[in-house]
Amino acid sequence: MNSSQPNSLEASKPFAGEVVVSIQDVNFSYAPGERQILSGLNMEFRRGQVVAVMGGSGCGKTTILRLIGGQFTAQSGQVLFEGQDIGKMSGAKLMAARRRMGMLFQFGALFTDLSVFENVAFPLREHTDLSEELLRSLVLMKLNAVGLRGARDLMPSQISGGMARRVALARAIALDPPLIMYDEPFAGLDPISLGITARLIRDLNNALGATSLLVTHDVEETFAIADYVYFIANGQIGAKGTPEELSRSTDPFVRQFLDAAPDGPVPFHYPGQSLEEDFGVRV
Repeated sequence: MNSSQPNSLEASKPFAGEVVVSIQDVNFSYAPGERQILSGLNMEFRRGQVVAVMGGSGCGKTTILRLIGGQFTAQSGQVLFEGQDIGKMSGAKLMAARRRMGMLFQFGALFTDLSVFENVAFPLREHTDLSEELLRSLVLMKLNAVGLRGARDLMPSQISGGMARRVALARAIALDPPLIMYDEPFAGLDPISLGITARLIRDLNNALGATSLLVTHDVEETFAIADYVYFIANGQIGAKGTPEELSRSTDPFVRQFLDAAPDGPVPFHYPGQSLEEDFGVRV
């Protein structure tokens, strides 16, 4: 085989289209006077792309998802979804925008008292007036796409963690949203389930022509499927680029994260008073 030929995964990646989400000069803290979580943040997420947001715990990755979903409002700057400012939407407009967003929560967050079928059917029942026949066909199609059509009648307690994540993915794409957000989609998965989930994210994004936003720590699987990566550090963009560009980077922050190094630009200690102030003696 010619070594210059791209692998099938790379060849399947579509060209990026128009901007679906734009974060412009966003500043955010949970309350006035508290630590700034995000500071002067600028990001773009384009149609057809899988974009990863990475960084250490507590750096503000999940906060970005909440700003896009309208759970939080930035103190300044704009969060635009399909050209509309999320922070200025009325309740009705925000709900309409959320129907165009799919969300895969950490560990799936399935409804434990609903079957696999009814978990996937839930958003369709809530937001459409489809007949039972059409709804059934759509749910089975989504479950088939994640390889779980045969598990339709099982309860969440009867399936594995990896299968539950795939059911949650089928539910996230039930309404064919143009934006799909994933909060730590690989957390707690065994290597086989992790690989299957990563492949599904890439393939479903391509099939739907959607935009996928991944908040994740998993470098290897993320770099295999992502078109673009943002690294967040101290509430700002520490680095950005394609996986190939970042893999070659000599930037100290990028290297600390990719090499899992304990020492580097990201400090071990959370900011606080000095040892002398806390203990009352010179240390």
